[in-house]
Amino acid sequence: MEKVSLTIDNIHVEVPKNYTILEAAKTVGIDIPTLCYMKEINEVGACRVCLVEVKGARGLQASCVHPVSEGMVIKTNNKKVRDARKATVELILSNHNRECLTCFRNKNCELQSLSESLNISEIPFDGIKAVAEIDDKSHSIVRDPSKCILCGRCVNVCKNVQGIGILEFTNRGFNTEVSPAFNWSMADTPCVYCGQCIVACPVAALREKEDIDRVWDAIEDPNLHVVVQTAPAVRAALGEEFGLPIGTRVTGKMVAALKRLGFNKVYDTNFGADLTILEEGTELLDRIQNGGKLPMITSCSPGWIRYCEFNYPEFLENLSTCKSPHQMMGAIIKSYYAKINNIDPKNIFVVSIMPCTSKKTESARPEMKGTGYEDVDAVLTTRELAKMIKQARIEFLKLSDEKFDQDLLGEYTGAGVIFGATGGVMEAALRTVAEILEGKSLENIEYNAVRGIDGIKEATLTLGGIEVKVAVAHGTASAKKVLEMIKSGEKNYHFIEVMGCSGGCVTGGGQPQVCSKIVMDVDIRVERAKALYEEDRVMEYRKSHENPMIKKLYDEYLGKPNGHKAHELLHTHYVAREKFPTGNSEKESCKKDASGKNCHC
Repeated sequence: MEKVSLTIDNIHVEVPKNYTILEAAKTVGIDIPTLCYMKEINEVGACRVCLVEVKGARGLQASCVHPVSEGMVIKTNNKKVRDARKATVELILSNHNRECLTCFRNKNCELQSLSESLNISEIPFDGIKAVAEIDDKSHSIVRDPSKCILCGRCVNVCKNVQGIGILEFTNRGFNTEVSPAFNWSMADTPCVYCGQCIVACPVAALREKEDIDRVWDAIEDPNLHVVVQTAPAVRAALGEEFGLPIGTRVTGKMVAALKRLGFNKVYDTNFGADLTILEEGTELLDRIQNGGKLPMITSCSPGWIRYCEFNYPEFLENLSTCKSPHQMMGAIIKSYYAKINNIDPKNIFVVSIMPCTSKKTESARPEMKGTGYEDVDAVLTTRELAKMIKQARIEFLKLSDEKFDQDLLGEYTGAGVIFGATGGVMEAALRTVAEILEGKSLENIEYNAVRGIDGIKEATLTLGGIEVKVAVAHGTASAKKVLEMIKSGEKNYHFIEVMGCSGGCVTGGGQPQVCSKIVMDVDIRVERAKALYEEDRVMEYRKSHENPMIKKLYDEYLGKPNGHKAHELLHTHYVAREKFPTGNSEKESCKKDASGKNCHC
């Protein structure tokens, strides 16, 4: 690649010609502050915090968008630059809601950190603060316009990464804000609640709807038996909330912390993932062998399900009827587990620790009541769990590793673990389906073709003499591409895995918020996925159908995969939704299914 030579703060630099000043400075350890910048997502120079002086230029330049050129001479740290940056941030703060001590992002806020590094101790400007109404009508996401700094990161993540675009700049001048059209609640839009806007937000203008207090109340209620389950991706990110490097696996410490918080039982959702593979794999085989609706598409990601319901209702019959793993786990806890332990299901309170904000809305769906009670009573994100651990004054890094409770639902396999990474559900399913079709145990069970972070991955496998074509898509924009290729006849598959977030659950909307600067250097999708594949490799069982407790569950209670009892508890249906329904928030319009029933308006 052609390179150019330039000088940054008296340091000679040679970098590729297509670099920006920001990228060039990074190569020699010069840290230029940013606020609106997100690599390849929001490179617009809007906040003016990354200003630098370029010799010969008329004014200061935004380094995040200014390309390098041969012989360029740059100053990033003279008085003129420092004063300009400080004044810019002071102006942002002049009309910002500065209730930092009670803010959800206190001590984890990019604006707060930037103010500290610029040594801002008072605001010389007396700005008029806009009075904004907080939007908290959805089950998943809260929008607080008083905290918004108009950086545009959420807008471009929603529009360009997820391909949804429900957020945009509205109004003009001082009244400009980021909101859905007509300032509607997010609950009245085709939002899929993936939470990628929350992860992108540098402040607290967007956050998850917390359920911490309700979970504390349940733990302290002597009449409730509180069971907690943790999704595989949580173990790969929770440590970041306590200062550990990105992708550090903290399974044992996480379990120890949960036990200290007071939950009656601590299980792994990986058991539910193994159960999902038995149900979903059987469903796939039945569709292939008996002329069922193909391609079959996974239904583990609630954000993807909502996207399909809103945008591609013609594919609803292609969706697997399986509930997601944590919903399956909740249904089993309130049926099989309740029966064995002689506990009334109404007295069991199930908490799911998830990397996903959309799981909050999923658990509230009226279809998710396999026992007549809600399968899952409360969903906490990885961030919320970290807050609970800190509230309890538990010194997380000093905890000794402990194991999940080993009774009834305590065993899981490596196949369940990798559910958290894009391609993981596909690989887990193939490990089981391949052995069923081949009629023997297979040694080579790692399907590298469906791993990695390419937006769309494809593979053609011959299993038991049957050619099976599969595809994996992550991020709803990639899902759209796959569906459009199927509609046009360009592609033909048997099985498709879709995850609503880029990278899969490891980068879900409920995971720790990583500063955009770190994202410049590290692909968090890759680092967190490594932790899951690492745990998979050390597991005694690596195929879902080998899980002895899953076998026992079917022998003693469910009967057989896809049988009557399993369908009653573990399967569901989905409905077409109008993109902009009239009426009250959360009363989403839908169409009846083929039977003319099951309308939940």
